[in-house]
Amino acid sequence: MRFDVVTLFPELFAPHLASGITRRAFAPDRIDVRLWPLRDFADDAYRRVDDRPYGGGPGMVMLAEPLLRALAAVAADGGDARPVVHFTPTGRRLDQATVEAFAAGPGAVLLCGRYEGIDQRVVDARVTHELSLGDFVLSGGELPALVLLDAVARLQGGVLKPPSHEQDSFSDGLLEGPAYSRPERLEIDGRERAVPPVLLSGHHGDIERWRRERSLELTARRRPDLIAAARAARRLSAADERFLASLQL
Repeated sequence: MRFDVVTLFPELFAPHLASGITRRAFAPDRIDVRLWPLRDFADDAYRRVDDRPYGGGPGMVMLAEPLLRALAAVAADGGDARPVVHFTPTGRRLDQATVEAFAAGPGAVLLCGRYEGIDQRVVDARVTHELSLGDFVLSGGELPALVLLDAVARLQGGVLKPPSHEQDSFSDGLLEGPAYSRPERLEIDGRERAVPPVLLSGHHGDIERWRRERSLELTARRRPDLIAAARAARRLSAADERFLASLQL
């Protein structure tokens, strides 16, 4: 699997690729990440990659020609058969299903825009996927690219201890419930807070059901849209439905 990243700021990627548990995934024989500094593809002495937008307006627009040269270089280096991803607030919101699709594929070319965006003609001619992290605006595409790389990396075999990622939020369409660790009892602001007794019981069936119910409750309160989607996909059991019906929402 290979990801080629076209960016004005390649230095933002190095610390992430070498840190944390996901660093195990970032190796040429696993997830090969190659950085392409966009200014290397400018054709003037100032290494300019942006200019004012036609029609006026604030900010600058990333020029088409340096981007096209960069993408051509990636393609010539063996990257012409993979998706080209542009990160933009107008894109489809990134979700776990999309991450899983990338994690099972050959990789992608990640196009990190800046300023007011990139020339639309590049999007029309080269981009296959437009993705967004949510309903807000960032300074550029580097952070979304890092998010995608991290999410894909943690799904690779041998990166996390199984079944860690299988119990994550969204892995089954629901939010993950609360987690507790040592000590068993903890005083915070003068109030003793204890681990729920069921987690100390050693009864695996009860623990599994408690976790399922906490997941259902949290999802129903915070993301009822996910409950609706789970119902539509027939992922909820009769016991799940009985529990949801008992909640006072």
